[in-house]
Amino acid sequence: MKPSKLMFIAAMALGLSACQSKVEYGDANAVETVNENFGSTDLQAITDKMVDSMLTTPSVIVLSANKRPILFVDSIKNKTSEHIDTESVTDSISTKLLQSGKFRFIDMTKVDAVRKQLDYQNNAGMVDPSTAIKFGRQIGAQYMLYGNLSSIVKQDGSTRDVYYKMTMRLMDLETGLIEWADEKEIRKERSKTLFGL
Repeated sequence: MKPSKLMFIAAMALGLSACQSKVEYGDANAVETVNENFGSTDLQAITDKMVDSMLTTPSVIVLSANKRPILFVDSIKNKTSEHIDTESVTDSISTKLLQSGKFRFIDMTKVDAVRKQLDYQNNAGMVDPSTAIKFGRQIGAQYMLYGNLSSIVKQDGSTRDVYYKMTMRLMDLETGLIEWADEKEIRKERSKTLFGL
């Protein structure tokens, strides 16, 4: 084999080995600072703030003192310019509230699936009628939890500033009164060095 061909093969092998990546587990609760976009640290900060605030507000303490109110969570509206999975924010908040033992939830995202299952049980002729779940026996929600995630982005030369604001409210469905509301603000700044690092 010619020396030039051997050197080419050796260079390719060295190049391929240099391009290999390494995957490691990290701490899911560690501060994530890959970039200024909405990330896991922001999701955790919002979840902790909203749940702690709701559980310690006097009006919510009163309404959950002797019973477990039934809530449904409306999808959090993403009013930012980023693609943010607000369903993850919603899931984290509702999970923590459920784990507190103070609330029960109705999952409105599964209404169609439940309707199909009940229709199958009651109308397909394949389920023993004595074991079929009857229509019209579900319990209605008493409160609606909802919110918005918005952002303001400013850029000046090599500096980019991103401000996020999460607002949430708990509404009594019977009266329309807001029983609880709070906000969480997050500001992140990215500055590029001379070499863009």
